[in-house]
Amino acid sequence: MIEINQLSYGYKRKHEALKSMDLSVGPGNICGLLGLNGAGKSTILKAIAGLVTPHSGEIKTLGYQPDRRDPAFLREVVIITEEFTLPGFSIGKYLELYSPFYPRFNHAAFQRYLEEFQLTNDQKLTGLSYGQKKKFLLSFGLATDCKLVLLDEPTNGLDIPSKSQFRKVVANAVHEERTLIISTHQIRDMENLIDPIIILDQGKIIFHENMESISQKLAIRRMNDLPKEGVIYHETYLGGYTILTENQSSEHTHMNLEILFNAVVGQKEKIQTVFNQKVNA
Repeated sequence: MIEINQLSYGYKRKHEALKSMDLSVGPGNICGLLGLNGAGKSTILKAIAGLVTPHSGEIKTLGYQPDRRDPAFLREVVIITEEFTLPGFSIGKYLELYSPFYPRFNHAAFQRYLEEFQLTNDQKLTGLSYGQKKKFLLSFGLATDCKLVLLDEPTNGLDIPSKSQFRKVVANAVHEERTLIISTHQIRDMENLIDPIIILDQGKIIFHENMESISQKLAIRRMNDLPKEGVIYHETYLGGYTILTENQSSEHTHMNLEILFNAVVGQKEKIQTVFNQKVNA
């Protein structure tokens, strides 16, 4: 579905947002694209959607060169950016004008999403709160039934109940011919939703694994005392430690994504050894 080879891009030539990036993503997944602010998450989504043209390297999205913006490509890709502007008319009018661009647009699903998010067709878009606007855009994007949906920081601006609704709606919208890529630094919001996990750091992919592989190779435990050996990463909590180690048994522990992320970013070489990955310098 997405093939990226040695992709580089920078908003300024001396500062590359993406550095010789390689990435392959297949269908039927909800991919988590994790990284700190400025890691390159938004830029890679824009490159996949054809909104920026790489300085070097190759990218194919659904078999197309995305920056050529072929109409057949645009019918199958939707991107919801963190920053956006909506026109000053109603949800119903937006639906009337823009849904025809997507040949498989599911009107019944759109209405279900609106109901889930407590929105109605007669509401004016500019009168919605930031969180309501995000809910509307998510509803429309998922209802397009595009093969590829790109979501950039989708839970920013959502309250706790809305984040739960978001996870429910997204989980039910994936099928074997569709992939969602969710870019976020709010890692806790994505627990039990994203798989595989892709982590960016300073414009490079430093980790790309599915949850099954992660659970097979790593274990998380809470302990009162910090072991002297075998700890890849640890954090303190009241009365003890949360530790990340190699999984020396067949027992699978619940994987805390925030701990995993901090370990990958802070202990690249140790994670590289566990997964036999090449970590770019």
